[in-house]
Amino acid sequence: MASSTPKPPSEPQSFTEMGKEMLNIGGTCQYLTCDSYDFLPFRCESCHGRFCQDHRTEAGHKCAHAGEWAAKRLQQQADRMATSSSPKPTILTASQCSHPQCKTLIDTLNSVGVACSTCNRKYCLKHRIPEDHDCKNIIPVGARQSLRGPSQADKAKSALSRLKLWGKEKQAAVLPKPKPSTAASRAAALSQLKRAAKGDDKVPLDKRIYLHVEAEANTTTSKLPKGAFWYNKAWSVGRLLDDAARGLQVQNVNNRGGGEEERLRVFHVEGGRLLDFGEKAEDVLAQGNTIVLLRGVGPVSVDT
Repeated sequence: MASSTPKPPSEPQSFTEMGKEMLNIGGTCQYLTCDSYDFLPFRCESCHGRFCQDHRTEAGHKCAHAGEWAAKRLQQQADRMATSSSPKPTILTASQCSHPQCKTLIDTLNSVGVACSTCNRKYCLKHRIPEDHDCKNIIPVGARQSLRGPSQADKAKSALSRLKLWGKEKQAAVLPKPKPSTAASRAAALSQLKRAAKGDDKVPLDKRIYLHVEAEANTTTSKLPKGAFWYNKAWSVGRLLDDAARGLQVQNVNNRGGGEEERLRVFHVEGGRLLDFGEKAEDVLAQGNTIVLLRGVGPVSVDT
């Protein structure tokens, strides 16, 4: 049984096969020296003559209008491209990068425009990243300036001032006075701290470190302002912070990601600095020290 698979499309030719309309009449090849009769002749698309299979090409019958079909075909393609393609961008139709110091034309063939979803502006490739066009300090298009709120720089300055104030006030209140303080009074204070402290009973006695823990008023949803707790001195500061937040019932979203404005940090009053999450408690803290849970102060080190 013969296969019925259709033939693949062929390259354009300068002749057209004349099929069913010529089955009953056929035709004689119009080449001067041929005169052969063909029931299925070919028509030349340049001179519109009728030829047999041997003389169907322009070269085969020495066509007097050779090349006309190819020229028409190219012209038709050019006309289709002219009507379907968009007009070339010009200085009148293109727009400029929204960066105040950039004059690059965007939305052109040589430079595409990139829209910023935060400030609702379009920039060139050089200024497409938010940090490159200072996006955090730009009022979004269509937004009111009053709804923007304080910038990230203002928040950082406020947090830094708040941290310095905590350091000065708490150091003055917590650190022992040089003259009145004695070893006996410090031992008595530590003994009182141990009696009032709470913590995980699974922590061995020789591994415990006893601390005063406080939560700043701006540390939201804090139900207990301060308390006395013990922790495992081998813990990291990050783990100690998690346990301290549970003890004071402070909302802790550190493990959920997000920015520094919601992240809790541990401020060591005696050391006058923020503690890094990876530091060991036994390396940076001592028995009877005071730590404060602060929110939104950032990973900074402050000398008070």
